[in-house]
Amino acid sequence: MPYLQLVTNSDVIIRETYYFNKAFLMDNSQKLNAINKIIRELEDIGKSSTALLKKIAQVEAENINLGNKTIEEKIPDIYFKMDDVLSQTSKLAEEFTEFRDAFALKNKPAEGQAPAA
Repeated sequence: MPYLQLVTNSDVIIRETYYFNKAFLMDNSQKLNAINKIIRELEDIGKSSTALLKKIAQVEAENINLGNKTIEEKIPDIYFKMDDVLSQTSKLAEEFTEFRDAFALKNKPAEGQAPAA
């Protein structure tokens, strides 16, 4: 068994080293592409959160006629949690966009020069 554990630990170390090296071997244009992808994904989370908030509001509206106490008691809490997720995600996307803009400005190649590696 110790050998299997060693192999497992070794595999983890190899994977962690690979990702560690990959992150530091990225050039600035690759980093900017990754940053932009993260921003798009955060925006997608925001859109999904907005859609979920609308669905939650629909459930709450439908329950007005039904009058189910369980829905009546629990749906507001779910709504506020999703609203918090939307707020946090929007704030993170905004902050990360500022980071991206600063990164792009700092690493912008001078005219006539090749992009920085």
